[in-house]
Amino acid sequence: MHSTRTLSDRIFLVIKGLAMGAANKVPGVSGGVVAFVAGFYEEFIYSLQKINGKAFKLLINKRYKSFYNYINGRFLGLLFLGMVVSYFSVSKLLDYFIVHYELYVWSLFFGMIIGSIYYIQKDFHHWHTNTILALIIGIALGLGISFLDPAKENDNLLFVFFCGIISVSGMTLPGFSGSFILILLGNYVLLLVDSVNALFDTFTDVISGDFHFINDPHRLKMLKILVVFTLGSITGLVTFSHALNFIIKHYKNITTASIIGFITGSLGVVWPWKETQYKQDINGDFLLDSTGQKIVENYQRYIPELNSTTYLALLFIIIGILIVLGLDKYGQKTRRSHA
Repeated sequence: MHSTRTLSDRIFLVIKGLAMGAANKVPGVSGGVVAFVAGFYEEFIYSLQKINGKAFKLLINKRYKSFYNYINGRFLGLLFLGMVVSYFSVSKLLDYFIVHYELYVWSLFFGMIIGSIYYIQKDFHHWHTNTILALIIGIALGLGISFLDPAKENDNLLFVFFCGIISVSGMTLPGFSGSFILILLGNYVLLLVDSVNALFDTFTDVISGDFHFINDPHRLKMLKILVVFTLGSITGLVTFSHALNFIIKHYKNITTASIIGFITGSLGVVWPWKETQYKQDINGDFLLDSTGQKIVENYQRYIPELNSTTYLALLFIIIGILIVLGLDKYGQKTRRSHA
């Protein structure tokens, strides 16, 4: 864990938070992959598992500075700052590009995941029966999840809390896309679009001095759902980090092999060439979310024809790979400077 950070380190940490936040919102892409490739995954897990009984004891005893230092507060604070900013800026921009340039966005992410697989396996030299088995299981799980059919939306608060626990796993498990799991659970639009928009609208109203939302039952319901979802996410983040810290410490090679397999299997989710299938009502009309966008139900994948559009998509795949290799170079430089 780094005790001191330069200004550039802090800026890059916020940028990494932006990247993690954006990645977590895109179905099929995992924020944990960003942490893994950018070289701060183990510090991230180590810092999260410091949020424990001792940390709360320090907080209750008003030893705020000790609490801040104990949980690696500067690191987590800058990272989460980037994630929060991303939710209301980068991810909004990403939403726009997915709507208007869907093929090229998926191609870019497909390339980044290929680059991530290369990055993780290039220094892994512990292949034996157990790790190969873990790799195969990881691939099978990744592919299996890729082709599951989504459930229907469910706003039961207990289920929403469970969704929070599951969705945040994408931050701690590289290759495990929390947002895609939310699609499968049927609650992606409810939790990552409608409730977030309700919070954004509420902030806008408060700033402008308009408090009429207090009498809006739908807005209050969305905010309540977001609070429960956030509590579930915090619970999942801390729980997963403690479990993963133990697993990484005792079964690092098997864990790494599983992650390589899972990320490889997840390529099925982000395969660029797919027809998006949207939810329809009994009359065949498309169902829309609160922003007026059609609600995604699933994807029909296909092999593309060779044409200018396909060649441009392939170029974006190459760019995606190069971005990850560039992050790898930066990560190596950072690790050398702190050695």
